Amino acid sequence: MACNVAVNKRRVLSHLHLLLLLSSFLLVAKFGVVSGLNYTKHKQVSSLRLERIQKHLQKINKPAVITIETPDGDIIDCVHKRKQPALDHPLLKNHKIQRVPSEMPKVKRLKQDEARASRSNEAVVEGAWQMWHRNGTLCPKGTVPIRRSSMNDVLRAKSLFHFGKKQRRIIGPDRRADVPDVVSGNGHEHAIAYTGTSQEVYGAKATINVWDPSIQEVNEFSLSQIWILSGSFDGPDLNSIETGWQVSPELYGDSRPRLFTYWTADSYQATGCYNLLCAGFVQTNSRIAIGAAISPISQYAGNQFDITILIWKDPKLGNWWMGFGDNTLVGYWPAELFTHLADHATMVEWGGEVVNSRANGHHTSTQMGSGHFAEDGFGKSSYFRNLELVDADNTLSSVHDISTLAENTNCYNIESSYSNEWGTYFYYGGPGNNPRCP
Repeated sequence: MACNVAVNKRRVLSHLHLLLLLSSFLLVAKFGVVSGLNYTKHKQVSSLRLERIQKHLQKINKPAVITIETPDGDIIDCVHKRKQPALDHPLLKNHKIQRVPSEMPKVKRLKQDEARASRSNEAVVEGAWQMWHRNGTLCPKGTVPIRRSSMNDVLRAKSLFHFGKKQRRIIGPDRRADVPDVVSGNGHEHAIAYTGTSQEVYGAKATINVWDPSIQEVNEFSLSQIWILSGSFDGPDLNSIETGWQVSPELYGDSRPRLFTYWTADSYQATGCYNLLCAGFVQTNSRIAIGAAISPISQYAGNQFDITILIWKDPKLGNWWMGFGDNTLVGYWPAELFTHLADHATMVEWGGEVVNSRANGHHTSTQMGSGHFAEDGFGKSSYFRNLELVDADNTLSSVHDISTLAENTNCYNIESSYSNEWGTYFYYGGPGNNPRCP
């Protein structure tokens, strides 16, 4: 009898919890407007769907040692590194966390005039960090900071399956074999630089300035990133590792630029996700929160703030490591996650991507980069500078032979060049909708 009463009590509490979640969601749905975008559209949500979402959130939001509330409204959970989501992956059940890579990439020695030039712009270009550091609380040693996902984060997605995932790229029949996998039928547009497909690549690096491009529709995004690719662009086996900064109202519920990662081993079909929203990426750093807002950001005709990103394959264990800023190790994608990338990459892409949903029958006004075209130059346009590749000897060297691509240069464009100071670099971006981009 007492057991039945306890069970019934738990059921009542569970139903009350779901009702509270539902009323909370409807309240936010009614008033959730930020920067002119309605981030959480009013819609009916069944208690069954809420229950499924809550179960999923309990799976990905791990128990926290301590919790940090950030100035921008995020909640950062400091989770014990052995309790992080990555280790839920069936291929990583017995995975031993690699504390540090066996070897950092070697850097070719700069000539004296190049070394001088690389220091000449320090007063204007500065490193960007993360907003959650402002209150002075950091995660303790042995834990990793994870941005907590909320009910509203999931409800903004098309479905629970689509939460935290990119749409699958649809490759057109007219795509040339030597052109990267960017010609898509789902509204994605790009302005990128890329390497040829004939070489073996073991990593890439670049420095990217950070902006806050405006987004027209909630389901659109604007990002600037590095892609590490291997496999067939028009088949189901493309492997991709991606990282950079993005503005995505659907994913985060605001318009702030955020550090992000992504991976897939099957052309964006079932494997992989953004950040730590599924099992996969193993985080080792206690100070960098993937998915957290970057601050400060670049200002038009003012100071430029940029981030440096390095991805490379550990020459001994084969894991793909991510470095942020000045050789700060963030974590790695285990080799077990991949097929083709378990060996090496065959192409690298650097650049910008937006979603153009043509909501009103016109091209979106979602901006790429700073929202200004490449020809506007320093302080006005977005840039990638010091493009480098890692070779089979684990050595970083400047990229000299790159191609560029933009599907519609009236909307977004790209211009590449070379200098002693910035090595191979390019400006890119644009405003989207304008008289020449209707």
